[in-house]
Amino acid sequence: MDNSSQAQQQSQWDQRPVTDDVLEPTTSAMDQLALSTPLGKKRAGRGAVSSGLTHECGVFGAIATGEWPTQIDVAQVICLGLVALQHRGQESAGIVTSEGHCAKNFNVHKGMGMINNIFTDDSMKKLKGNLGIGHTRYSTSAASEEVNCQPFVVHTAHGALAVAHNGELVNCESLRKDVLSRGVGLSTHSDSELITQALCLNPPEGEVDGPDWPARIKHLMQLAPLSYSLVIMLKDKIYGVRDPYGNRPLCIGKIVPLTIGAYRNEKVDKLPAEGWVISSESCGFLSIGARYVREVQPGEIVEMTRDGIKTIDIIDCPENRRHAFCIFEYVYFARSDSIFEGQMVYSVRLQCGRQLAREAGVDADIVSSVPESGTAAAHGFAREANLNFAEVLCKNRYVGRTFIQPSTRLRQLGVAKKFGALSENVAGKRLVLIDDSIVRGNTIGPIIKLLRDAGALEVHIRIASPPLLYPCYMGINIPTREELIANKLNAEELAKYVGADSLAYLSVEGLKKAVQLNMAVKKPEQVGHCTACLTGDYPGGLPDELEW
Repeated sequence: MDNSSQAQQQSQWDQRPVTDDVLEPTTSAMDQLALSTPLGKKRAGRGAVSSGLTHECGVFGAIATGEWPTQIDVAQVICLGLVALQHRGQESAGIVTSEGHCAKNFNVHKGMGMINNIFTDDSMKKLKGNLGIGHTRYSTSAASEEVNCQPFVVHTAHGALAVAHNGELVNCESLRKDVLSRGVGLSTHSDSELITQALCLNPPEGEVDGPDWPARIKHLMQLAPLSYSLVIMLKDKIYGVRDPYGNRPLCIGKIVPLTIGAYRNEKVDKLPAEGWVISSESCGFLSIGARYVREVQPGEIVEMTRDGIKTIDIIDCPENRRHAFCIFEYVYFARSDSIFEGQMVYSVRLQCGRQLAREAGVDADIVSSVPESGTAAAHGFAREANLNFAEVLCKNRYVGRTFIQPSTRLRQLGVAKKFGALSENVAGKRLVLIDDSIVRGNTIGPIIKLLRDAGALEVHIRIASPPLLYPCYMGINIPTREELIANKLNAEELAKYVGADSLAYLSVEGLKKAVQLNMAVKKPEQVGHCTACLTGDYPGGLPDELEW
């Protein structure tokens, strides 16, 4: 591209607002947009997002082994576990604990905001217990209000029950009608409350001697095949549940003695257990003195007691379909030090960058990333392309989502509040800039302008995931199809719009190849990943009745 063309494109960008709502869908995208599923009342009232994707939720549970009262501060373990899951939701959080001997009452503390602001010294002192569960939330199916904070606690004929849920029920409407038809009242529009009430229903085969909680859980899994990971607490035990498709993550860790550091090379099953934890991700285990043990398998129900952990049952995928673990956990949502399917997320992102370099290499001087989302992929791209990696953007970590922008000019420079350019690394360079995804497309243009203002000769954008084309109905706040930039502009058109010299995405097959390269799987015939937001192929079909 010659300098005059670059100057013209930059001038065009200068005159555009940062948001992309001025775009009209291209003719080639109109047919796709016509198929867009309306999102209606089910998601009304949830927090608005100006750009990017919104994380889901994080669930966590902990139980001490041996004699109770335990010396382990279970509430502190859960709080630290939730801090490690804070990236999955920042709207609200809650912890519920049990001392293990009273079925009537749990200790509960919940609130809106970040974990460190909710759980003060005074509130933590009240959360006494030998077991407990916690939750950090971003709303996908109900409003961002305190009434929807989790874990949900209900009092049944057989004692208190607490439930924390990550995911979103695809067949929410039919399950809601089923629960209401049995005389159960619901106080919110939350899927999680619906799950909690559904667990209170007697299973079809009945119960002889008190509640059969495994049977109730299996009944729920038959009524609602996806999407959820659940931690369910009773008086003295915790159940962990993962939907039969394995769409949402869940894993198990073992709390080991603090002196165990000298024996890190020992296999985890040989180490003594002071307690057990269960979590959406493994990233926080080391910070609480726990070791990663394994994932909860798709469809598995595990029971955690003071005596240890055991599998109760494994529910098969409906109609023998393949599993459908959310592929965007690898791309975007999970923390890079988490482990899924036997591999660290960072390694997969590195491999995505390598694959992207094979598919869309470009003649350039340096490779860099939009911090921190594209950094791992950028390192992979640089290694595969035999180019140097250099940081070109410095991120301001003290800027929130909201910001007063009193004039059009400051709004157009909005990205400057989040990033600064390292001009010495940029000036006179042809640059490949890697990011993990493009959603609405209203951030990358100002970043490119920032880099050009710092002296970049060329800016080539490479995205380490395929274009997002479809919304998600399984616990991720991906916008409607009309809001997704890939439905309006193809890669070449988008490059022109944002002022890049070129733009390319990783292919769907390339992403699958990167994810599955080093997977540790026992049954390859069951392996599968949900790519619905990329392909429109939803693992359980579209939501019933579409009352969204």
